[in-house]
Order: sequence, then C-alpha cells, then structure tokens
Amino acid sequence: MNNNPNNPLHGVKLESILNKLVDYYGWEELGYKINIRCFNFEPSINSSLKFLRKTPWARQKVEKLYLNTFSQK
Repeated sequence: MNNNPNNPLHGVKLESILNKLVDYYGWEELGYKINIRCFNFEPSINSSLKFLRKTPWARQKVEKLYLNTFSQK
C-alpha cells in the first residue's frame, strides 16, 4: 500500500479491509470473487492475512474489491 495521503487506502489496515469484506460477502462469495486457496479452503482471518502480506498480486485484488465495494462514488 502506498503511504500517500491521497490514496483511498491510506491509514486502512489490511486486517480491517479483510474483516469488512468477509462481513459483507462471507467467505464463500469472497472465494468466488477472488479465487485464492486461503479464501476457499478452511478460511480464517489469520491465514488469509499471512498469505496476503506475502503475496502482492492477491493483496491488490483484495484492495481493489474493497474499493469497488465500499467507495462512495
């Protein structure tokens, strides 16, 4: 994530993003929208955070879905 204050994700923690998406979609729908193993097989916040912190392409997909879902445009 960029540290630019103009970035819409500035100051938003990955854990908050993930929790909000899981609350909104549930694990099954989230795994359908972003087909990664940690969302589809025995999903948990901790295992997903560990994977997303190590995997930039997956984190970008999660951040993009978050922005598309919750942006006030």
